[in-house]
Amino acid sequence: MFNSSASSSQSSGNRFYRYEVVGLRGRRTSGSTFFNVAYDRMSQFTRQILSQGGKILNVSPLGGDAPLMASSESPMPTTEELPVPTTEAVPAAKKKAHADVKVNIYRPNSPLTGKLISNEALVSNGGVGIVQHLKFDISGSELEYIEGQSIGIIPPGNDAKGKPNKLRLYSIASTRHGDDVDDKTVSLCVRELEYKNDAGETIKGVCSAYLCALKPGDPVQITGPSGKEMLLPAEEDTNVIMFATGTGIAPMRAYLWRMFKDNERAANPDYNSYKGKAWLVFGVPQTANILYKEELEEMQTKYPDNFHLTYAISREQKNSEGGRMYIQNRVAENSVELWNMIKNPKTHTYICGLRGMEPGIEEALGAEATKEGIVWKDYVRSMKKEGRWHVETY
Repeated sequence: MFNSSASSSQSSGNRFYRYEVVGLRGRRTSGSTFFNVAYDRMSQFTRQILSQGGKILNVSPLGGDAPLMASSESPMPTTEELPVPTTEAVPAAKKKAHADVKVNIYRPNSPLTGKLISNEALVSNGGVGIVQHLKFDISGSELEYIEGQSIGIIPPGNDAKGKPNKLRLYSIASTRHGDDVDDKTVSLCVRELEYKNDAGETIKGVCSAYLCALKPGDPVQITGPSGKEMLLPAEEDTNVIMFATGTGIAPMRAYLWRMFKDNERAANPDYNSYKGKAWLVFGVPQTANILYKEELEEMQTKYPDNFHLTYAISREQKNSEGGRMYIQNRVAENSVELWNMIKNPKTHTYICGLRGMEPGIEEALGAEATKEGIVWKDYVRSMKKEGRWHVETY
């Protein structure tokens, strides 16, 4: 977002700023176009870029100062007044963007038949419920995916109306290279849904119960991949804040593997040295329900300067008022530091899991925004337009 408070601290007059713009109508070039704009023409220039369908990726003062993100809401010259774009080469990472991310390679009417490799319990003794880590063999297929996407699973059989069961979507818990880093697998983190109906009968989720009961070698019908909401930015110096409950840890695990797992880093020559700060706030009912606990703590131990791990264990920890410890309580405890991170235009925030955690998170962070005269809802709206506020809850 173009930060007005930040820009006001810059000297004005004849100072120039470099804009990186994509999507201008009438331009045949792909990727980014760069413009050098005088300070006193920035508002006019912004309006004109937006009127021509352009999107501003960033604004940086010429002279080496830190870049300032531009907002699609920011106020910009007429077509005739547009500066001549620079001929600076566009970085490869910018050219890729998310527009080329593949979706729906396999559809419900022609799914991929994968095969289960392993089905491992993630909840320790004494924990609540059943949660499994499932790894599927997709070798020889055309299925490609990246961190933050989902796949669909079609359970066998018919529904109550006699029609074939519909697919259910699950967030992918592995990186694009798979758990074995060989581009041959995809993994899921699945909780077996169980509840009682009005008659007091125990009902299990059709697809989740099917998946949790699978044995190695069993076939499974897979669709996708789907979704672009939860994708990671390409830059290695991006800060990533993650709020997750339960199986909402799935995409976060994929992000963290990409950032910190040695074999994974070696497999990514264009993303092999994460330089930002990653902070995961993970909410669970008991210690036994901390999914991927050993993995998470190993990464934190190995990369303490880049990865901060915070648990909110509701049935074991107490908040400042003596009640149960939930994610929103941890956010409130760390609201100043989290808010300062969020204001950084290089910070992306991801929320995945139970929808009920959203209001508490927004209340705690909104309180910090209010102290600076910022309306939280407006700020979230601007972050969404910039593509750095990502939510997938249920």
